[in-house]
Amino acid sequence: MQYQSTRGHNAAVSASEAIVRGLAPDGGLYVPQEFPRADLEAWRGLDYPQLAAEVLALYLTDYDPAFLQDAAQSTYTAPFAGKAGRVVPVAPGLHALELWHGPTCAFKDYALQLMPKLLVQAKRNLGRTEKTRILVATSGDTGKAALAGYAGLDGIEIAVFYPNDGTSEIQRLQMVTQAGDNVAVYAVNGNFDDAQSGVKRVFGDAEAAAELAGRGICLSSANSINWGRLAPQIVYYFYAYFRLVESGAVAWGQQVDFCVPTGNFGDILAGYYAKRMGLPMGKLICASNKNNVLADFIRTGTYDKRREFYKTASPSMDILISSNLERLLYHLTGDAARVAGWMAELAEKGCYSVDAETLTRLQESFGCGWADDAQAAAMIRRRWEEDRYLCDPHTAVAFCVAEEQRGTAPVTVLSTASPFKFPRDVLAALGAGVPDSDFAAMEALTAATGSPAPESLRCLQQLPVRFRESLDPAAIRAAALR
Repeated sequence: MQYQSTRGHNAAVSASEAIVRGLAPDGGLYVPQEFPRADLEAWRGLDYPQLAAEVLALYLTDYDPAFLQDAAQSTYTAPFAGKAGRVVPVAPGLHALELWHGPTCAFKDYALQLMPKLLVQAKRNLGRTEKTRILVATSGDTGKAALAGYAGLDGIEIAVFYPNDGTSEIQRLQMVTQAGDNVAVYAVNGNFDDAQSGVKRVFGDAEAAAELAGRGICLSSANSINWGRLAPQIVYYFYAYFRLVESGAVAWGQQVDFCVPTGNFGDILAGYYAKRMGLPMGKLICASNKNNVLADFIRTGTYDKRREFYKTASPSMDILISSNLERLLYHLTGDAARVAGWMAELAEKGCYSVDAETLTRLQESFGCGWADDAQAAAMIRRRWEEDRYLCDPHTAVAFCVAEEQRGTAPVTVLSTASPFKFPRDVLAALGAGVPDSDFAAMEALTAATGSPAPESLRCLQQLPVRFRESLDPAAIRAAALR
């Protein structure tokens, strides 16, 4: 399997090269040249690590299959406490795919517990011996998941940039208390788009690359712009479908809709890959919060980031520039020149519009909707009171949109974060008193619901804060070169 840039200006590369580089030299994102075909019958009885190894082997063809099997086994067993790909019934025809049972209590663990292994092996495959510096922009969950995955690895350094006052307190503490001599964390005075744009500029900076190369360092990314982040997420769509069949919730071959709380478009795009591989899937429903640039795009075909930015109770979705949408546009059109043109318009004018044929193809696979904080809070309370299902604000947004957009097919909502990462918001939604401290709120939430808080979150209040530096977006380059 070879990979090419969505902007088409560079020769195709191997999976290892795409993972080491992160971003293509022309600024595009690497995409596979074809969609491999899933062997549904052979896969349906596999456990999660076995399934992950099979799916990844179709895309990472320059990796030894035995390595993929070992890497998947070590990643998806003990770190997920036997709950990898857990599917929970919520209401008739409605299930939750709980993706937050990993070490950092967010869906990002599925990729970022495995991706460091893929990167280290990719360097071996290519005979690369230089140090790799990982740059990460995060709206909340990616930062901690990446730090946890890369901390302490030989030959790897990682710097994380998050929006100052733009994450939950628990998310912030997960990052700034991270142990490890090879990690750094910076608060950016701006929003996620400021952090992401600053990091992307460093990747496109030839002088910065030359300076780092002179010091024996190459850059790479752990954001979902990196193919190594996206590929592992394809797996849980297949696994969820097989568990739905196994439980009798759907018949073999029956289509299922998936509703995904969406920010940077990576998680939902992984579902599109699964669909193109042959998974019986109806609609991928894109659920946005009040920063509903994606919902507007899917509805109208015009992407316009020139709008007010809102800080919401679902901060991982507080994004106006959704990087992975570029990959989808390439797959819908097969036209790198057009994609490059749209991305240039977005950079220069802040907006672009796709043609009618592309919009039609987009709407064949994707539905959309959005919910604000009040609607999400009402859904948190309703899910608990009616179904005894406790969810976080991101998942609640998806439940709102799933209810609004669902047709006759069963719907599975991707539950992307533990409710205990946002305990004050969840308590408030349940109508309970809200303490000032997130840790007191965790205890109160446990008392109100009987659900225990994850130990990895409860212990944060005992950990020392290691990183306190804040910087303006213009200073990201200097920090990345330290």
